[in-house]
Amino acid sequence: MKILFTGASSFSGFWFVKELAQSGHSVSAIFQGSLENYQGLRKERMDQLLKICRPVFSCSFGSEAFLKVLGESKWDLLCHHAADVSDYKSPDFNFAAALTNNTNNLKSALNLLVKQGCNRILLTGSVFEQNEGAGSDNLRAVSPYGLSKGLTSDVFKFYTSVMEMKLGKFVIPNPFGPYEEARFTTFLIQTWYKGQTAPVAFPAYVRDNIPVSLLAKAYADFASRLSPNPGLEQINPSGYPESQGAFTRRFAEEMSPRLSVPCNFELYKQEDFSEPKVRINTDILDSSKLGWDEVKAWDDLAYFYETHYKQNI
Repeated sequence: MKILFTGASSFSGFWFVKELAQSGHSVSAIFQGSLENYQGLRKERMDQLLKICRPVFSCSFGSEAFLKVLGESKWDLLCHHAADVSDYKSPDFNFAAALTNNTNNLKSALNLLVKQGCNRILLTGSVFEQNEGAGSDNLRAVSPYGLSKGLTSDVFKFYTSVMEMKLGKFVIPNPFGPYEEARFTTFLIQTWYKGQTAPVAFPAYVRDNIPVSLLAKAYADFASRLSPNPGLEQINPSGYPESQGAFTRRFAEEMSPRLSVPCNFELYKQEDFSEPKVRINTDILDSSKLGWDEVKAWDDLAYFYETHYKQNI
């Protein structure tokens, strides 16, 4: 397929484009900034992306430049992975502004796609949205960021339904893996490389951590199988649905022998439950059918940590 992809410079977006290209698709990716704007891990991801996709710089979803790209070619699939994530962990995250950015000129964009003969959209959702996955607290949004993602999904569902288009929704849980930004697993590795015991402040939360390489294979497979028939198709791929304490233990047991360092941790007694206690995805993936090797994934992750973090300690 000829695919137009938004959000490729992000951690998961990079892996999705990589897997789409390896599956034989021709991918054009839009980037908000110029090449010089990207630094650190995002620059490393960008260097790899430039080898496997056609970049379009200074272009954001719904902008005039974006609409021009849509109208200049015939596309088989639009993958909208980009989302406004500015200060996304903050309780004051501006969900309304994020919704506006995520759906900017959506109706005009869809009209252009239909005019060019394309009726398939693949939207990335989040298990932290309202009414997604399985869990507690009546499946409310986990955060204002999650709320913005759920509202974005509702807008896409409305307009694709009215225009009798196909909407695929790929709901991601919590990916981890090579080229990730500094998150929980990175914190663990950096702490262990310093020879320290890692504190785990929220061990009782039940979350769904998934190796990003597996998630990417599921994404490419879903994109390839997305039918042109109008309506909604959705997948909620699951990885390791377990408590954060159990995942920390799993992560330590995989990393310690590979990195040859003690991976000690302490599970604190959790008293803050401001987020829903349980939020996981529900679709179990057939890793063998997808061609994913779990042992290799752990090996590759350990190699990434060795080359990126060990030398900095």
